[in-house]
Amino acid sequence: MTATLTPTQIAWRAAQDINDGAYVNLGIGFPEMVARFQPPGREAIFHTENGILGFGEAPQPGQEDWDLINAGKKAVTIRPGTAFFHHADSFAMVRGGHLDVAILGAYEVAETGDLANWSTGPRGVPAVGGAMDLVHGAKRVAVITDHVTKDGKPKLVQRCTLPLTGLGCVTRVYTSLAVIDVVAQHFVLREKLPSISLDHLQSLTGATLHLDGTVADLIVPEL
Repeated sequence: MTATLTPTQIAWRAAQDINDGAYVNLGIGFPEMVARFQPPGREAIFHTENGILGFGEAPQPGQEDWDLINAGKKAVTIRPGTAFFHHADSFAMVRGGHLDVAILGAYEVAETGDLANWSTGPRGVPAVGGAMDLVHGAKRVAVITDHVTKDGKPKLVQRCTLPLTGLGCVTRVYTSLAVIDVVAQHFVLREKLPSISLDHLQSLTGATLHLDGTVADLIVPEL
């Protein structure tokens, strides 16, 4: 069995590409971990749809103030400069193109950049929430995800089969095996784990992986 990155390691890798001073929205669940790994010398400004900008790390267990939560109902802390505002103003920021990056989870990502990250199935998220606004309002949309589903099916596909969150919106995907860009409606492989061959990676991907120069080794710390 091929060794894969843990969710924490995927989140770490995604965090390395966030510029200093960027305004960033992190999707509910898995993507929230990205906030733990801001590189030294850089500071992102995190935004949440329910009306907070510039919040801090999660509080220690037992120290939560449940009046201070993000869109995923997780407790957050405030820092000097943290701002609070109306839900409608928060979405005006999103729709007005004021966010630099949105990092979301996914059920499927198509080679065209289409994203499906909600489902109407019995175990699916019952509503798309603010994701439709985020994927078309943020200047850059990245996805963090396992490379395959729990039963081994590709999550990177030619065409999505689940309800779409957005069309042609994803620019980069960080998976448990690779870093892949969406360029001109194709998957372009940028990095892969040294332990997996290109042929094996391709067999786990539901669309063609294109090459554009050297593929770097995907190296992350033990976390």
